Amino acid sequence: MSGGLPPRLADLVRLNSDPIAVQTVRSTVAAVLSYAVAVWVLPNPAPLTAPLTALLVVQVTLFTTVTTGIRRVLSVVAGVLIAVGFSELIGLTWWSLGLIILASLVTGHFIRVDEFVAEVAISAMLILAVPAPSGEAVDRVMETLVGAAVGVLLNVVVPPPAFVEPAGEAVRELAEHMRLLMIRMGGELRAGATAERARAWLMEARRLDNEIARFDASLRRAEEGTRLNPRVRPAEGAMARLILRSGLDTLEVSTVLLRTLCRSLTEMERERGPLEPLFSRELADGMDELFADMADAVDSYGRLIAAQVTAGAEQAEARLADALRRGREERDRIAVLLRAETERRWENWDLYGALLANIDRLLNELDLEQRSRWLSEQLVAAAPSSKGMPARLHRRARAIGGRLRRGARGRG
Repeated sequence: MSGGLPPRLADLVRLNSDPIAVQTVRSTVAAVLSYAVAVWVLPNPAPLTAPLTALLVVQVTLFTTVTTGIRRVLSVVAGVLIAVGFSELIGLTWWSLGLIILASLVTGHFIRVDEFVAEVAISAMLILAVPAPSGEAVDRVMETLVGAAVGVLLNVVVPPPAFVEPAGEAVRELAEHMRLLMIRMGGELRAGATAERARAWLMEARRLDNEIARFDASLRRAEEGTRLNPRVRPAEGAMARLILRSGLDTLEVSTVLLRTLCRSLTEMERERGPLEPLFSRELADGMDELFADMADAVDSYGRLIAAQVTAGAEQAEARLADALRRGREERDRIAVLLRAETERRWENWDLYGALLANIDRLLNELDLEQRSRWLSEQLVAAAPSSKGMPARLHRRARAIGGRLRRGARGRG
């Protein structure tokens, strides 16, 4: 993305896409601004609740900032009302404090303020700690409103990045991890890998499953970043969310299939010695070629997802279609070799069948025809014209689906 930029400018671009840096700067600016505004408009000489609210409200995306601000204001108002009500009725004693905390926590869950449930009770207790609860209640509510308003307005006036490109790069990174594992598996099979090596591949495939959560967090940030963001048109945001989510889901299924494939390889030890190679020389060479083709397909798929949320998906589509074609051809050749191997070692027929079935599923999961049909249907369904969404989204959705289908047929 920034390869052609000067080093300092490239570093600045990367910093602007880093969620920690974005939130740190925005939270600091929002807190300072909210304090200045509160000092200017409110009588309290030290309205620290305003910057505190801004720190809690400002999030890395505008969507989460707005929803967090609403929950924060609701929690403070609920706590203030509970405190004022109890102070007028029964005052503050040890048992009334228990009732106030209980009522505050129950109310927080009832109004669904999520992480601010405890804030309801905290606000109530802070109000009860002053001699004039009613006056302090108004000040606290006003300071909270100022902090929330400044936090939201800052993200509206200076919108945060949508984090679409980092999410696309996360999908591509997952594909790259899968590619490296497949390349290593093929190379080690050609070198005479045993079931012991297959167990090492299985452990690494399981670690890929664990990494899905990290990539999913990046994707959720992008999904939230495209909502309510003035930088992103609603139609384009809906398209980016759908492309990214479908891409990660496909790779997640592919990691499960890869793990199952590794499991099939480890089970071949039952009819072989622990030091005996998993395949004969001809089969091992074919498996190396097949894994290289599948690795190329997975890598091309990751590049295609990243390109579709930025620009220039044509080359990635061509590479993916070609890799799938080569992979299916090699798979058919290996099926013939495995059939001949089964005639000599019939006890392994179920393992060979499971191996081929998982290869077929993995290739089909990355198939252009299947993905294009699903994607075009989902894009059209995500933005019906009857709800006022731009008609160009429908045209672009159909164009993407038609282009992918034509490319899949032509290259297949």
